[in-house]
Order: sequence, then structure tokens, then C-alpha cells
Amino acid sequence: MIVDRISDMNQKGFMPESKFGQNFLTDEDIISRIVELCEINADDKVLEIGPGLGSLSVPLSEACKELTVVEIDKRLASYLKDDLRLNAEVISSDFLKLKDYDPASFDVVVSNLPYYVMTDIMKKLFSELSDARKMVFMVEKDALNRILAEPDTKQYGPLAVLVSLYGDISVEFDVPRGAFYPSPNTTSSVICLDKGEYQITEGLVSFINRAFGNRRKKLVNNIKEAKGALTDLGLSPDIRAEQITPVKFLELYNAIM
Repeated sequence: MIVDRISDMNQKGFMPESKFGQNFLTDEDIISRIVELCEINADDKVLEIGPGLGSLSVPLSEACKELTVVEIDKRLASYLKDDLRLNAEVISSDFLKLKDYDPASFDVVVSNLPYYVMTDIMKKLFSELSDARKMVFMVEKDALNRILAEPDTKQYGPLAVLVSLYGDISVEFDVPRGAFYPSPNTTSSVICLDKGEYQITEGLVSFINRAFGNRRKKLVNNIKEAKGALTDLGLSPDIRAEQITPVKFLELYNAIM
């Protein structure tokens, strides 16, 4: 029970760290719903980023072949390594700095993403784990405006482009503040991403970041080598990044590179 984990945490003097965006999910029904959304097969290898107290980790480990969890907080990583209820490889590291792992081996990715690192973690996942079959995230509800943004809108940027290129996205349900300990200041939403037909690479992610480097400028001012390719693709040489659809971004990148 997650209540027991919180009791253990308090006895060990673990206080949630705001610098890590730590709000631990405590609602058992919501935990079950998230695990169900992952659609894990018995042979799957699953990656969880930011397991915290392991409220999701234990049921995830029971459903899959191999679970790897990456925890930035050394105290919690040590706690999880000692947890006899958890069958998982525990990596004590900042995921954004993690290099010594095999991203190609994971089938499913799960994470409760703190807002302050949400974009960076998602970009890293798209570039390194683009072959993963499914990604399930909990994000701040306010972040959906950027994740789901359409071209020609103020919120449209690299994150929305990459989410669209990765595959299909669905917003499943909201998670109230009271489902966490301590309670956050915002409502959260659970989203599912299912792998589509396109391949995302580190080079593509870098290209899209460059394209939006200065939103007020024409694309060719951010990416000078794009001028000829824009014309070949039937796009105006005066076009700005926020006017280009995700698929056209991919075509443009392929044409240039």
C-alpha cells in the first residue's frame, strides 16, 4: 500500500523535495488506471522515469518482463533498491544526463513529468526511444496547450511538432490535486502516446529546435540551408517555423540532410 510507503518515508526523515518537483501519487485507483493504460505485455521491457516512492513501479514490475527505473533523488533510489516488493533495475541518475543505457530495448515508457523538465525529458525520449511502442505521461493540465498545439498558434513549437511525429496522442483523464502527497498547486492530466509511422532522430530534434530559435524571423534566417528545399516542397521562402506542419518539418529535414 502506498500509505505504508509514505509512512516509511516519514520514519526515515524523507521530506519531498520541491527542487525535484516531488508530488507522490497516492490514489490506488488512479495507479491501477495508469498501469492499465500502459497495455503491457508479459515480454515487455518498461522504463519508468521518476518513480519516487514506487507507487507505480511495483505494479509495473509485476506486469512486465523487465522494469528499469531512473530516479534523480539519491535517497529515493536507495530506498527503492532496498524495497523487497520491487523487482526492477534502479538507476540513480538525472535522466537528462543518462548515457550508459540501452534505449532501443524499451517497449513502454512511463513517467510523472515535473513541469520544469517536461519538455527536455520528452525531447530526449523522442530522439533516443523513438521505437518504443507506447509512452504514458502524467503532466500538468496547463501543459496540454503546448503539447497539443496546432500550427499557426502561439503555443505551437518543437514539443508539439515532435509529439505529432511520434504518433497518436490521447488525453485520458485528469488527476485531482488530492491524489498526491503533498498536494500540488495544479491539476494533472494523463496522456497516452502510441507509436506511429515516422522515425525521430537526435538530428531531427536539433533541426526543429533550430527552426524555432527565433520565432519572429523567417525560417531561412534560422536555418539558412532550407531556402532551396522550401521551394522544392512548395513552401514559401518567407514562411516562419510556426506555419509549418509536423510532416512538412520531417520532409524539409530529409530534403536538407
